[in-house]
Amino acid sequence: MGNVSGGHDEVADLGAEMFRALADPTRRRILDELVDRDGQTLFEICARLATKYRLASTRQAISQHLAVLEGAGLVMTRREGRYKFHYLDTSPLDQIARRWPRHGQTGAEDR
Repeated sequence: MGNVSGGHDEVADLGAEMFRALADPTRRRILDELVDRDGQTLFEICARLATKYRLASTRQAISQHLAVLEGAGLVMTRREGRYKFHYLDTSPLDQIARRWPRHGQTGAEDR
């Protein structure tokens, strides 16, 4: 099979990273928590995961999961003093949806 051409390389790389990030159930739960309440700190995310899912992960482990999600473009962060707030970003999912449009839609302008 040949190489992906043009803008597909970037989308393919981002897509692969995104799918790896989404493959982990803890990371999917983190995203679910950000859907419920966007803009949380690490401490808040850990507390919500422990309460809602009885997840006993360390803050370091959750921080590493957040770094993977951020690397995949699914989480954006903002620093305010000593706090770091985490926000859900679904734009990588939109890129994947545009790459493979539903039947009857062209999507060619995005390729």
